[in-house]
Formats: sequence, structure tokens, C-alpha cells
Amino acid sequence: MIKLPKFINDYRKLEPQILSVIIAEFFIQMVNATFMNILPLYMTREGYSDQQIALFIMFRFLGVFILAIPLGQLIKGRRLANYFYLSSIFVPLFGLLIILAFALKIPWLIYTSLLLWGASFTFMQIPISPFILRNAAKENQTAGIALSYSTWSFGGILSGVLIFILDAINPTLFNERNVLIIFCLLGFSGVFFLMHTKFNENLAEPLHQGEIKPITAKPTNWFIITKALIPTLIIATGAGLTIPFISLFFEKVHHLDKGGFSIISSIAAVLVAWAAMLVPRIKQEVGYKIAIPTTQSLAVVSLIALATTQLYNQYNIALYIAIICYLLRQPLMNMAGPMTTEVVLKYVGRSNQEITSALTSAIWSGSWVLSGYLVSLMLGIHLPFVSIFLITSALYAFGVFMYYLLIVDYTKKEKEGSIEI
Repeated sequence: MIKLPKFINDYRKLEPQILSVIIAEFFIQMVNATFMNILPLYMTREGYSDQQIALFIMFRFLGVFILAIPLGQLIKGRRLANYFYLSSIFVPLFGLLIILAFALKIPWLIYTSLLLWGASFTFMQIPISPFILRNAAKENQTAGIALSYSTWSFGGILSGVLIFILDAINPTLFNERNVLIIFCLLGFSGVFFLMHTKFNENLAEPLHQGEIKPITAKPTNWFIITKALIPTLIIATGAGLTIPFISLFFEKVHHLDKGGFSIISSIAAVLVAWAAMLVPRIKQEVGYKIAIPTTQSLAVVSLIALATTQLYNQYNIALYIAIICYLLRQPLMNMAGPMTTEVVLKYVGRSNQEITSALTSAIWSGSWVLSGYLVSLMLGIHLPFVSIFLITSALYAFGVFMYYLLIVDYTKKEKEGSIEI
């Protein structure tokens, strides 16, 4: 009999409705991971320049930015299950529209489909953390958030392995366009799990029948929300300069094709998933104050080493060093995500969680819109990837310091008993 790792026990007690939503999120993230890695390559094959690709990618995040804050206000105190259905249907549907738009080379359809595709993600990514905090037992909250974060990794694992296999079978038949279509069709599977789940949600702020606004709604504390989200803003801005362009970095600098990069991404996703699943144990053993800054600082060092491989990419060893650094950077940076989310949402209090989750998505997307535009300008003046990635490293380092200050304040408030659990 196979003996499962001890940390798996942290996830066995998760409520069925939370597990179903996380499974639906997995299928959405599988589509997301595939498009993140393959769409830039597909656009390259269709004849678009690096600068144009950066601009197109920007529109995906613009869609999230536009819808995030209105959605955060709308869902406050409301049932959230229906929003998960919207995301599970529209993410793969608009993904197919994106593929069609690029095949037909219709600019207005490209921009519109990318905008709507990005907006579709908000119906899952904004409500899911408040949903977990509302409906999970106190002892399951960290595990629920960690597992939700792991869906990106598990989606990337399946995506990377399948792309590698399909590429090995027939790279011509399973070209970039056909691979994207296959994963869009697989993405609809999340609807099945939602349909077979009985949702029994707890409402943080219950509504009277027929009323629009929550009857117990407290005023939004903008000061504490702003204070909590400053580190996120800094980290997100840096990430936007790098994450969407990693596949281009490996192709342009190290000449790694889609099959090779997909298997590397799959390995990285395994490491990220493993690291994220360890988060409840790590939090229990060392606490936020050590775990978050340490993992993020090591990730910054790895990113600097990754970036500088461009300076000696004429040597074969540069590719191997870049791969190792990428495989180190991914789990180290991502395993802090569940912990920072939990810290921020508990720091702002229950009445501010929905709008904080929405603002977090808006910040990430808005920063990536700005960063995408900046990258398009940087690539337009032929600034090398190493310079762009080093700018990201500097922003990350500053963001890590700001997270440390926030955690110190959180710990102080927790000891005073002013943190709502």
C-alpha cells in the first residue's frame, strides 16, 4: 500500500463544495497555463512581432482590471457559486474566439476577445478566496487557499505534459493553434463538477429577501486596505515585466522550442504544486514572519541568476543554468502566495475581504497592463531581456521588504486580538 506524504492530511478535511470549486478552478487554470506558454509562440508563428505580442497580452489583463472593482462591490455579502459557473463557461469559450481572431487576423476581434477572456477570469479568481474563508472551518482555511493556489501549478503540469506528448507524436498536426483549441475544449470540464455540487454557502453579511445591499454592511476601510495592498502592487508590477514573457525569453535567448519549454514548465509546476501544498505545515512550523520574506528573497536571487544567463548565452551551459534558476524561482516565489493572501484578507477584516480580493486582481491586472505596455516599449528600443528581468528583481526586493513590514504589523494586531479570524 502506497503511503501518502503527511502533508496530504491537511487537505482531506476540506468541505466538498470547496473541493468542487477548486476542481473547476483547476480546469480554468489549465487553459490559462496553456495560453500563457503557447499563445505568444502562436502569435509569433502568425507573423506578429515581440512588441505586438506584448501589446496583445496587455489587453487580457486590461479585461480583468476593468471588471475587478465593480465585481468586488457586487459580490459583497452575496452567494458566490453562480459566478464560478460564468468563469467555467466563458474562459474556454472566449479562448476559442481568441484563436479564431488570430487565424483571421482581425484586429478589433483580437482586442475584444482578449479583453472578454481576461474579464472572464474575474468570476473565479475574485470570489474564490472569500468563498473559502466564509465556508471552510477555521482549521481548513490555510489548506483551502493553498490548494486553490496550487490549481495553477496542477493545470500547468497537465498542460506541459500533454503538450510535450502531442509535440512528440506529431508537431505539425499538434501545432500551436490546435493545441490551444484542444485545451479550450478540455476547459469546459469544470462546469460538470459545479453542476454536481450542492452549494450551502455561509453569507458574511446576509440579505433581506428582495434587498440589494447587505443589511449589516460596514463602511469600507480604505486606509487599511491601501496599507495591506502596497506590497502586492510592487510585486505585481515587477511580475508583469517578466512572467508573460518567460517563454519568449527561452526561445529568443536560449532557442528552446515549445516542446522543450513545455516540459520545463511542467517540471516547474510540479515543484510549485509541491511547495504550495506544504504551506500549511510551513506556516505552522515557522510562521508568516520567517516563511514569506525568506522564500521571496531566495526567489529574487534565482531571478537575477536567470536573467544574467543572457550575458553568456553563447555557451551551452547558459541554458542549463537558466533552467535550474527557473525551476528554483517558480516554487520559491509562488509558495508565498497562499500565505500573503491569507495575511492580507485577515488583516483587512471580514467586511473588507471581497473588495480587497477584487482590488488584488485589479492591481495584478492593472500592473500587468502597464508592465505589458512598458515591455512593448522596451522591446521596441531593443532593450535586452536581462535588463527587463533585473528591473523586476529590484521591484521584487522592495516588495519583499514591504511585505515584511506588513507581517510585523499583522503579528502585533493579532497579539492585541484585533484580527478577525
